[in-house]
Amino acid sequence: MNRRFFLHRGALAVAGTTMMPNFLVRGVLAQSAVPPGQRLVVIFQRGAADGLNVVVPYREKNYYKMRPSIAIPESQVLDLDGFFGLHPSLAPFKPLYDQGQLAIVHACGSPDMSRSHFDAQDYMESGTPGVKSTEDGWLNRALQAEDVVHRCAGTCEAHSAFRALALGADVPRTLAGKVPAIAISNVNTFSVAGRGPAPSPAANAFEAMYAGSGDRIFHAAGDETFEAVKMLRDANPAQYAPAPGANYPNSEFGNNMKQIAQLLKANLGVEAAFTDVTGWDTHQNQGGVNGQLANRLSDLSASIAAFWRDMGDNAGSVTLVTMSEFGRTARENGTAGTDHGHANAMFVLGGPVKGGKVYGKWPGLENEQLNEGRDLALTTDYRQVLGEVVTHSLGAENLEMVFPGAQLSRAGFLRLV
Repeated sequence: MNRRFFLHRGALAVAGTTMMPNFLVRGVLAQSAVPPGQRLVVIFQRGAADGLNVVVPYREKNYYKMRPSIAIPESQVLDLDGFFGLHPSLAPFKPLYDQGQLAIVHACGSPDMSRSHFDAQDYMESGTPGVKSTEDGWLNRALQAEDVVHRCAGTCEAHSAFRALALGADVPRTLAGKVPAIAISNVNTFSVAGRGPAPSPAANAFEAMYAGSGDRIFHAAGDETFEAVKMLRDANPAQYAPAPGANYPNSEFGNNMKQIAQLLKANLGVEAAFTDVTGWDTHQNQGGVNGQLANRLSDLSASIAAFWRDMGDNAGSVTLVTMSEFGRTARENGTAGTDHGHANAMFVLGGPVKGGKVYGKWPGLENEQLNEGRDLALTTDYRQVLGEVVTHSLGAENLEMVFPGAQLSRAGFLRLV
């Protein structure tokens, strides 16, 4: 573990924080290339969420014919627009939708036809469906594209080491690339040289990398950043208190979302944050109103709603987007579950979002309208959604750089931001 390795990989995995001390809200680091508050949060639902039971097309008669035991009864769907409705476990999302802060894109996803979790996730995170040779992730390239804009405008600034971060043990494929990224797990297990218990190899490498760096991107913010980590170590992280009414579930995802809110509120220069949530591969006993999927949706919606409330006045300039590698089959299988499908639903939440609407062209669920006779057909490329989001939240105008080969343009935006 050495500086050359980290610089080559463009990413650093650091055991980090689940809670952030209040004093950091005063701004230990405020070296961001975007205006304060312009941050993007990306959530990956790993395992392929069942979009048809998440955002239910309850006016489709064939929906109920194809799902005799797991369909959500119309009487229990949370109506959105007279055609679509939310799964009842997504009740925390309903006020956000009604207030125009939450938008939904249905029949959306990757154009690649792979039904492999590994390949589909890799393609979605690289942003180049069907191309295995891509080495970096779309979100890292979006930050690179933002830098290009600022260089051309002559407004380059030093970046905080917290600019791009992931909640978890490793930097995800989405954030791999030239822009350094940090993976954060738990500040209580992070030790630094000369402080507390014996320092971990990662902590020593982190300090050495910043101390000896001549690179501008590290040098300007390195000392302050590492000092902030020391301050976190010396402080009592348990003192952080979410905003009133921000009731995070006591789950891994809930804790990750709380940590993201804390890091954003701490003004550490975060521009892009990533986390994931697992458990969406519902081949057996998926359940309908209750059960396996319902439990995952309760955790997802309660955690995101708590995050939104916790952000308070800062929420107006934060954009959050969810994605999953593919959807599930339109028909339930013989074990009361669903198999690997194609198109899915994405949520986009934010102050600048034109919410209160389900976007995208609906393809229908009649047998002849299904993809390969089995899946919800795709009508919106997920890269079109993400391209619009990064253009408005990060200022990444060069969409060919972010999503090479996708031929995206503003003309194709859904106008949801």
